Amino acid sequence: MFEPSYTPRVFGLAPGVDFPRALVEGLRARHAGQPPETLARVTLIVNTRRMARRIRDLFDQGSSCLLPRISLVTDLGEMWDLAHIPDPVPRLRRRLELVQLISTLLDTQPDLAPRSAIFDLSDSLAGLMDEMHGEGVPPQVIEDLDVTDQSGHWARIKSFLGIVRHYFEADPENPDVETRQRLVIERLADLWAQNLPQSPIIVAGSTGSRGATQLLMQAVARLPQGAVVLPGFDFDAPAHVWDALADPMTSEDHPQYRFVRFAQGAGIAPQDIAPWSDDTPPHPARNALVSLALRPAPVTDQWLRDGPNLRDLAPAMADVTLIEAQSTRTEALAIAMRLRLAAEDGQTAALITPDRTLSRQVTAALDRWHILPDDSAGQPLHLSPPGRLLRHVADLFRHPLSAEALLTLLKHPLTHQGAARNDHLRLTRDLELHLRRNGPPYPTRDSLTEWTAGKSDPFLADWVNWLCECFTDRAQPDDAPLDTRVEAHVTLAERIAHGCVGDGTGTLWQKEAGQDALKLINSLRDEAGVAGALNATDYASLFHSILSGEEVRDPTDPRPHILIWGTLEARVQGADLLILAGLNEGSWPEAPKPDPWLNRALRHQAGLLLPERRIGLSAHDFQQAIAAKEVWLTRSVRSDDAETVVSRWLNRVQNLLSGLPGQGGAEALAAMRARGQAWLDQVTALETPGEVPRAPRPAPAPPIAARPDRLSVTEIKRLIRDPYAIYARHVLRLRPLDPLMKLPDALLRGTVLHEILELFVKHALDHPDQNTREALLAIAETVLAQNVPWGEARALWLARLERVADWFIETEAERRAQATPARFEEKGRAEISELGFALSAKADRLDLDAHGRMYIYDYKTGTPPTAKEQKSFDKQLLLEAAMAERGGFGEIGPVKVMRAAFIGLGSTPKEVAAPLDEEPPDQIWSEFKELISAYSVPHKGYVARRAMHSSEDRGDYDQLARFGEWDVTDPPDESGVGQ
Repeated sequence: MFEPSYTPRVFGLAPGVDFPRALVEGLRARHAGQPPETLARVTLIVNTRRMARRIRDLFDQGSSCLLPRISLVTDLGEMWDLAHIPDPVPRLRRRLELVQLISTLLDTQPDLAPRSAIFDLSDSLAGLMDEMHGEGVPPQVIEDLDVTDQSGHWARIKSFLGIVRHYFEADPENPDVETRQRLVIERLADLWAQNLPQSPIIVAGSTGSRGATQLLMQAVARLPQGAVVLPGFDFDAPAHVWDALADPMTSEDHPQYRFVRFAQGAGIAPQDIAPWSDDTPPHPARNALVSLALRPAPVTDQWLRDGPNLRDLAPAMADVTLIEAQSTRTEALAIAMRLRLAAEDGQTAALITPDRTLSRQVTAALDRWHILPDDSAGQPLHLSPPGRLLRHVADLFRHPLSAEALLTLLKHPLTHQGAARNDHLRLTRDLELHLRRNGPPYPTRDSLTEWTAGKSDPFLADWVNWLCECFTDRAQPDDAPLDTRVEAHVTLAERIAHGCVGDGTGTLWQKEAGQDALKLINSLRDEAGVAGALNATDYASLFHSILSGEEVRDPTDPRPHILIWGTLEARVQGADLLILAGLNEGSWPEAPKPDPWLNRALRHQAGLLLPERRIGLSAHDFQQAIAAKEVWLTRSVRSDDAETVVSRWLNRVQNLLSGLPGQGGAEALAAMRARGQAWLDQVTALETPGEVPRAPRPAPAPPIAARPDRLSVTEIKRLIRDPYAIYARHVLRLRPLDPLMKLPDALLRGTVLHEILELFVKHALDHPDQNTREALLAIAETVLAQNVPWGEARALWLARLERVADWFIETEAERRAQATPARFEEKGRAEISELGFALSAKADRLDLDAHGRMYIYDYKTGTPPTAKEQKSFDKQLLLEAAMAERGGFGEIGPVKVMRAAFIGLGSTPKEVAAPLDEEPPDQIWSEFKELISAYSVPHKGYVARRAMHSSEDRGDYDQLARFGEWDVTDPPDESGVGQ
């Protein structure tokens, strides 16, 4: 197949050339006119399964022939007889062993790292071990590094590197994956050296970025019929540029650096690398421009010398569009619009980005046109329905059951997928409303059973029994073996998935995501013996970590020609249009991950890969993709309310074009931006809503019969300030939902404080000598413990009560000197018979003196209303006084009210009396009747936000009233409702 050569045989294909297609065409051309079996003797070694599939597909599309043998780099031991090399240890087993060893190390030396870092440390340590195996770096090299300037940090690192040595010295019959891979390649190289294969062997598509792969490439290139075909080789780079790439400390992030490193190892110069075929890139002038733009930083001054030699820049960049969006949403919409056009025109279009968030935004934007792209990455398993359910179930073992966790699981689409799914959803809705209204925030078996009291639903008893058995009392703080954890986890998940009727597992393990999740569970079962004991928190973290490392393809049929690729997939496939998206620093290229073990200088000393390696690989992907026929380059100027930094490669291309006005570079860049702006203008038009008349300020006037015929004294303030809220609550009967998880908010604090003071005053009535600070605080501690499950809130509220306790005891003695507490939380009612209206009240405390006269008190945890506010708006105490003088408080009968006051227990405790002298009860009642009479007129509307205390105040019904489309200066629209 190849002519004899005394030097390693290395070929390349330029960026922009469809690598698999050119590779296949080159093979066919070299075997033209030869017997068909000669092609079958060829062995192709490729680095990804996608590449292997694409090559087979391309052979199938051509004329009939025998196929070459195609092998993956990772499967070499199967193609050649290397059965004596043992199979690798599963990665999961190594991971679990590392978790166990690091956990033990942290138990003995807790100052090394927090326990929460166990899984991150094990993953990064496993990565370091793989790299050391792949690059052939033994632990002794690491231990001999010059670390005189970081002795403290190095002492901690050595504790962990002892674990690495343990694995390097472990049983050779149980090698790691990377160890076995390098061992296979070394054995193959020895085998070939002893018995040179005469059939062609070709390594194609690899850049040699890993040491073991580069070793294979060098061995194959030296064979009599061996060859290496490099992807995206820059034939435009002159010799002095290749020379400048020799230093890894300055060139590791260059797209062609790995080829220089490979050429050095093979003993050839980059200039000796020949084209594999006659295929030319779509735009050679664009390739030359990008090659110059991406030259190493130390030689960018060559732009001035070599830039003027570039030609045809305008035609070269005519098919390049530059999108500079103001936000990632706008960027995603522009991309989606172009993909939609491609779908309509029958083009094959591919979005290439390492930013998974952006790709999901594009997928969501395409959904408005019912276009589902073919996403090569699929969906992370932990975000799939089975993954989410399994993660939530694992959390049941680590925390007491909360209402939020319970409802999250009950509403999951895989929960109760057996019989009676509809009944399950109905009862879930009822339970949610109950928990929102009545709590508790942490449901228990007793509280759930109590909820069923008095209900006759025949399905309810079985359902609540299933609920209690599955969800309550599941927290397991103690350590347990991993196999025990896994079985408990799976058993519970299956029971939750099936439901309370019959047996089974529901649909948990169905479809691809369920099957992949079950495979992962079975792997955990198989390797559980090496993990030791874990507490529930560590198990949940371990499970989530393992789950998040897997991906599953969506089984829904996507559009075959609208594609989303990662940079790896883009290396082996072609399309009519490539969209390079997310071209910002930190996204493409991604920021190097921090290495907790070795800094950049130490990595260089040890012969390990530098952090810039990934940037260099990304640069190579960029150089190949931008060479396609039609290209979009997109980025967002802002992301998450922060300015972004343009990707270094795009920035270089822009700067070089701007600096070449004589060659049409500036005009080409302006045209790229203009094409992009045209699409951004379309996005703006798409996103601009049509003109809709703004809503008027509402003042609905419902029929008299529909208006409320009873209100409480606390609602009169709302009727005065925001009548629309009364309309929404009592006419429309809308209520805001309470939060699912009760919070230690002002409402709860007020309720708890009322209970504390009521119990204390009652206690002091029976035990006059107990009107003390100590007795008050003792009762407070008991009530807080019973009603406030948040330790921080209990401590804070108790501290606030301690600050006002002395004041309350002192003023309570004064109140007791005037009158004796007679009623607590006393309900009252007074009617306006001629209007058919009733006013209700619940007085916190009613005291009576020796003459039967009444003193009314109301506790306030915040700032009590001033006398002026009470006169105009907050008429609670004034109305309660009027009700009392009309016999509105039941058995007490009509009484004279001597005093009514708010007892404010805020940061500045004080009593604020109601202005009974200025606003006597008879006058208040007369004014109240006038107010209610006003709303008994058919045309009188309930005006929204009539007299709010502050323009910043927000009401529960502002959204319903469309507040914001109007303001308080707008006249109310008193329209009839339901007339």
